[in-house]
Amino acid sequence: MTSETNENVKLPAGISMGTRRYVMGLLVVIYTFNFIDRQILAILLPAIKAEFGVSDTVLGFLAGSAFALFYATLGIPIALLADRWNRRNLIALSLAIWSGMTALSGLAGNIVHLGLARIGVGIGEAGCSPPAHSLISDFYPPEQRSTAMGIYTIGISIGIMLAYLAGGWVVEHIGWREAFLMVGIPGLILALVVRFTMDEPERGLSEGRHAAANEQVGIFVVAKFLSKRRAFVHMAVGAGLASFVGYATASFFPTFLVRSYDMPPSDIGVYLGLIFGLAGGIGFAGGGFVADRVAQHDVKYSMWAVSVAALLSWTLGFPVYLADNATMTLLFFILPVLFSNFYLATTLANTQSLVGLRMRGVASAVVLFIINIIGLGLGPQFAGIISDLLTPTFGDDSMRYTLLAIGAVGGPWAAFHYYKAGKSLEYDLGRVNEM
Repeated sequence: MTSETNENVKLPAGISMGTRRYVMGLLVVIYTFNFIDRQILAILLPAIKAEFGVSDTVLGFLAGSAFALFYATLGIPIALLADRWNRRNLIALSLAIWSGMTALSGLAGNIVHLGLARIGVGIGEAGCSPPAHSLISDFYPPEQRSTAMGIYTIGISIGIMLAYLAGGWVVEHIGWREAFLMVGIPGLILALVVRFTMDEPERGLSEGRHAAANEQVGIFVVAKFLSKRRAFVHMAVGAGLASFVGYATASFFPTFLVRSYDMPPSDIGVYLGLIFGLAGGIGFAGGGFVADRVAQHDVKYSMWAVSVAALLSWTLGFPVYLADNATMTLLFFILPVLFSNFYLATTLANTQSLVGLRMRGVASAVVLFIINIIGLGLGPQFAGIISDLLTPTFGDDSMRYTLLAIGAVGGPWAAFHYYKAGKSLEYDLGRVNEM
């Protein structure tokens, strides 16, 4: 099917509907595996703590810093390859590395071995999103890009859902080591599928633009370019803060339910899997869809919609942690999860639109670096430290008040930055070709 045969769908010249759907579907599956392997640790933390006898601070390092330091830092040099090399091959290689290291996590003899394996997962996953974002930008024009990014980021929700559903049952009935093996090995097979079935489009295809072969842009040039775009700076900081709250919550919400309500892991896996999978998925896709629609009236509204969603997530988070039973906590948790995910697709799409064709991989890595250093690197780590500090006062409820405090600070702060980003977005989009 071509754009001439379907007036409602704009397709780049030379790209069929079937090809675009297949590539997008495969990218969603890849991103699903990305988050299964990343997030399954959260449901396994209580069992790992029991076996190795470590503190919440150590668990926070394992869930956040050990992974994020290498994931975020290596993402930038790897993104240079995405702007120069075959993006399909880079994704396939990265998938094979992180899947293999996930499987090796199940063989860890101590907490140091497990930490090293998680570092390996972070190294592999660093090569996923920058080339994926670049590919999506070549298959989808700017006016469809937030929606496309929203569809891609559904893989986060599906991955977290499967990690909780599978991990909760496996850790309770088989063991935490087997959980790592069961989710890691299939990714090696998927890497072969990616390498031999995915198409690599011409750069700039969706916009009718062409990147010169010698148009190579360095990391520092891209970073300087982005630092001069106020919309990007505010958007990236806002995304980092939203991610800070999100990763702290995703990493330690199962621990909160175990300690405060004595819920078994299998039940936690089912309930959180459905909430993160369904409500979270609606948030990711819905955020991109809403952004594209409101941007038709004024591009700044895409940022302001995220700001409103962040405020709603913050406000609706209070009943979650102040409820006195697990049922009400889980019911109240649905809407904050939905609204908390509005930011990501819009942020990723506008990052791609703010830069030149051969800057997209690095620009994606830069925004992911900021998101993951602030969010993944610091969110779980701070949650673990604060929980340890609060334990003498609140006992088993220390994690309840830790997550409540993190959301109360991070939500309004993120909303402020997205409001400021909206005020500069139109001006900065008009400066794509300025260096």
